[in-house]
Amino acid sequence: QVQLVESGGGLVHPGGPLLPPCAASGSTVTTYVVGWYRQAPGKGRELVASTTSGGRTQYVEYVLGRFTSSRASAKNTMHLQMKTLKPEDKAVYFCNRHCVTEGDYWGQGTQVTVSS
Repeated sequence: QVQLVESGGGLVHPGGPLLPPCAASGSTVTTYVVGWYRQAPGKGRELVASTTSGGRTQYVEYVLGRFTSSRASAKNTMHLQMKTLKPEDKAVYFCNRHCVTEGDYWGQGTQVTVSS
């Protein structure tokens, strides 16, 4: 059974960093397409970053240069390194594993709030 568990969210001041991890079990983070999504209050879920099994990552334009998605195969964990956070980055962040034949698996989400 595939499970994804995020943690590491919380309250951060504008300009501050966060590094929420996503721990995977029942599947490896390096074998499938994995990604990070977010859902802001009153809005739909949107893609933030997506990494192929080969390690190529694409980012949505408004996080370029500020967010970095990485995978740690030894711990079977993903991280979303977030720098220079802005109030508009406030959202629930979800990690995702995608497979064409198996569908999507989601973590439960972790709340990130950016406020002074």
